[in-house]
Amino acid sequence: MVIESIELENFRNYQKLHMEFDKRTNILYGDNAQGKTNILEAVYVSGTSKSQKSSKDREMIRFGMEESHIKTILLKKDIPYRIDMHLKKNRPKGIAVNGIPIKKASELFGIVNLVSFSPEDLSIIKHGPQERRRFLDLELCQLDRLYVYHLVNYNKVLCQRNQLLKDLPFRHELMDTLDIWDMQLAEYGSKLIVRRDEFLSSLDELVGIFHGRLSGEKEELHIRYEPSCQAEELLDILKRNREREIKLKTTNTGPHRDDISFYIGEIDLRKYGSQGQQRTAALALKLAEIEIVKKLTKDTPVLLLDDVLSELDSKRQNHLLNHIHEIQTIITCTGLDELIENRFEINRVYHIMNGTVGGRE
Repeated sequence: MVIESIELENFRNYQKLHMEFDKRTNILYGDNAQGKTNILEAVYVSGTSKSQKSSKDREMIRFGMEESHIKTILLKKDIPYRIDMHLKKNRPKGIAVNGIPIKKASELFGIVNLVSFSPEDLSIIKHGPQERRRFLDLELCQLDRLYVYHLVNYNKVLCQRNQLLKDLPFRHELMDTLDIWDMQLAEYGSKLIVRRDEFLSSLDELVGIFHGRLSGEKEELHIRYEPSCQAEELLDILKRNREREIKLKTTNTGPHRDDISFYIGEIDLRKYGSQGQQRTAALALKLAEIEIVKKLTKDTPVLLLDDVLSELDSKRQNHLLNHIHEIQTIITCTGLDELIENRFEINRVYHIMNGTVGGRE
């Protein structure tokens, strides 16, 4: 898959922008706070309808404007696609694929496959479980439309059940409806647990391979899925914990409480890993993510590297760069010297300065 071009209007600090990308390596360089990351964010939003920075739609609209537009042209298995996205301050976003509006943002998943890597991702292992669940959901939503369906419905039911738990002390007659929400939550939640387990089992094998190469085969890394309960137990646990959850006014069991752990031997890297071990594991995770997308989609993803090379030592840089030479990559950085010194192949260069593109080199 290749992104051929992107057009922005009133997105972040860009009033208008048109960029064309090479099918291999594209460099966006310039000082900090000039708009490099905003371009990567626009690419990510156009492919997933969500920001990898957890930003809300209104936050991505240029200051003082009411709406923003993103138009992306891409080629997937020799089939051209045009994705138009219309962000609005106070209304849901509008999305069209090849000029045809889609009713749900979830219909966009599966067209574009993106892997995003930023300095924040290097800390995913020591971050809280919410960040690791977010990584899991964003990746699976790109790869599995059925997962999107189950996740969307699970989150809707979860919100409704939590609201019911808050209302029950004042409206006891609603107690009988709790069984309905429990059944629906268990139905969707159990499917999420099973799919996450399958995905992480596949990812674990690949992570181990890449981590072995990065560590000189000195350490063996494994990912462990930590569901809050097993899929077949979810409904029973919801019923068993009912009184406690009514007192707490929230649902404490289900996929929204899952986590992922990273182990070298029996050492939990989240708690006891050094910064170097955590960064190596995070890089292995991203390399495995690229590989699993290629394996499951029979296509290559687009890789977005947001100022991450400066955070890696030369050994980790080389492992990353050697692995991505066959896929389209968009890299942001503050300068070109380090890339040139490493004799890194560069196909297209843009200088980004104060929300403008200074020209192609």
